[in-house]
Amino acid sequence: MSFALAGPAGKLECEAKAAAADVARDVVAVICHPLSTDGGSMHNKVVTMVERSLRESGVDTVVFNFRSVGRSEGAFDHGHGESDDLAAVVAWARKVRPGAELWLAGFSFGSYVTIRNAVRLDARALISIAPPAAGRGWDFAPLELPAIPWLVVMGDADEIVDPQAVYDWVESIPEDRRPQLVTMEDTSHFFHRRLMDLRGAIKHAVKDWLPEPRQA
Repeated sequence: MSFALAGPAGKLECEAKAAAADVARDVVAVICHPLSTDGGSMHNKVVTMVERSLRESGVDTVVFNFRSVGRSEGAFDHGHGESDDLAAVVAWARKVRPGAELWLAGFSFGSYVTIRNAVRLDARALISIAPPAAGRGWDFAPLELPAIPWLVVMGDADEIVDPQAVYDWVESIPEDRRPQLVTMEDTSHFFHRRLMDLRGAIKHAVKDWLPEPRQA
């Protein structure tokens, strides 16, 4: 289902999909795309694979374009306004699926936005693909980190985000909040030729997080 949602800076372009009835769980995941000013959108192939992986696992999904991208209105706001966009989409998801667990997932810049907002939005699980933990202007140091199931996937040949900076950042997180880190050899930022491996890593990690199947 494609739709326009009233957001804090104008309409937001969104798409929601339901998991198949035979695997569906009481979970909805909101997935955030990479950097708007570098061509990131909800149609990015990594975002699409994250969405597919979660839906195949029984999770309903919502993807959307941050302000200024596609048919979403407004101007790029360096993660501040984008956090408000995410909150608006989460509020819609909770209205449509009351009682469902909220999971957040993001790729690159989308990881920064979801990590930044996981606590305030009361997310119950978090998936971060190639989080830009060093450089590119995103400061992870002051972020309040959640104590929830959390997966970080990082390619060791990432040409945009420094892999070692991400490994060091993960290691610096207190053990009670430290995410599970999956590293993928010979894998670039956009997971060229490794998207099916990404799918497998996500599905393997989340199978232990899922609640019981939804009652028919």
